[in-house]
Amino acid sequence: MIKFITGDDVLPIRNEVLREGRLTLDECRFPSDTVAGIFHLGYYVNDKLACVASFHPQSYDEFTGTGYQLRGMATVEAHRGQGLGNQLLNFAIVYLRGQKANYMWCNARKKAIPFYFNVGFEIVSPEFEVPGIGPHHAMYVKIQ
Repeated sequence: MIKFITGDDVLPIRNEVLREGRLTLDECRFPSDTVAGIFHLGYYVNDKLACVASFHPQSYDEFTGTGYQLRGMATVEAHRGQGLGNQLLNFAIVYLRGQKANYMWCNARKKAIPFYFNVGFEIVSPEFEVPGIGPHHAMYVKIQ
């Protein structure tokens, strides 16, 4: 079941999946976690949070219209490959269409690019390095 959740709810999974448990929960907060218009989604399996993502209004490069940046997409290991992330992103796309957003974008880890391709994203940047995390590409999906 997909639900709107709080910024605090996403922190344990962000730390476990994206930071390999190396940080405190406060260190897993993004500056964008408190901007106006942000929302966080969680996919629950048997009442336990299994997948999270955060979305905030943010344009990308010279793209026109209303854009949202996806950040902190993470699925716990026991539930990877089951389509939870795909369902969560499709829920977000439908929700953002209702909010009149034009596109969503993210900085995707290189190893996650096939996942984003499967949801309809395309690469819109050369590869770049995020210090301490690894190679990324900016990716984009048109909403309307």
